[in-house]
Amino acid sequence: MEQAEPRFSARLTVELDRLGLEFLADILAVERARHPSNLEALAELGHVYTRLGRYAQGLEVDRALAQRCPLNPTAHYNLACSLALLGQTAEALDSLEQAADLGYDDPQQMRADDDLESLRGEHRFRELLKRLEKAASDR
Repeated sequence: MEQAEPRFSARLTVELDRLGLEFLADILAVERARHPSNLEALAELGHVYTRLGRYAQGLEVDRALAQRCPLNPTAHYNLACSLALLGQTAEALDSLEQAADLGYDDPQQMRADDDLESLRGEHRFRELLKRLEKAASDR
């Protein structure tokens, strides 16, 4: 006889996911303290903080990554996302433009990224998006 899979309420599922992310954040924070040169763990910690809504901690991680990897467009893109989530519009746009100058070239992602929602009405955001879309069409 087949056993039915246990069903969890949506609320319980959300809470279990949150607990899992909190546990992962704790593990990654320990890894960061023990092995500060582990940039992959640091980047993942930033993502986890953002998923948990711990935007200030995510920003601190993204600032560290952008400082340690100044030529990495993804580091600057993620920094822009964290800044945008915290309403730091001008600095977010600066970081987004820097990401593009360093080679970030995905206008579709930029257009769809919920983290950048607060920037969508900004002239600089729209101009950067146009620039990236033109470059993509020229390829």
